Amino acid sequence: MATAGVSPIGGRLTGRLRAVLRLDDSPSRIALALAVGVFISCTPFYGLQTLLSLGIATLFRLNKVATITGTWLNLPWFAPLVYGLALHIGSLIVPDPQGIDAEALAGLLRTSAGLSWANVAQLLRDVSLALLIGTTVVGVVAGVATYVVALIVLRRRRAGL
Repeated sequence: MATAGVSPIGGRLTGRLRAVLRLDDSPSRIALALAVGVFISCTPFYGLQTLLSLGIATLFRLNKVATITGTWLNLPWFAPLVYGLALHIGSLIVPDPQGIDAEALAGLLRTSAGLSWANVAQLLRDVSLALLIGTTVVGVVAGVATYVVALIVLRRRRAGL
């Protein structure tokens, strides 16, 4: 049961973060696992991210709890911001030669009647490369920032500060 003012999701995430702080692994390895999870959380493979993080953690012998926790830091209400920023960055790096009409796209997304499977498929084809590149850039930046912050926090906690 959630306490007053704390959502059930926020409470579970807070509990997982506390558990990560108590893991029996070096601060650098825990920070790396968290950072890898955060990177994965920025990928466009929404819905598969937990499985991806578990597979990557197993493959590279990272702490699975820390990697999955990092993946879960991109909460559903942050995802539109993350993917919007990623798409913007990706379109700056790899401009679409046909040009995506932002107003037409916004209008299409606002009206469910205009959103057919054919429209969605075309939209995905139009933005997939920009989104993939943009999520890679955003993921690297978010992962590096997570690594630095987590390493500082873990070292201070272990030093008793």
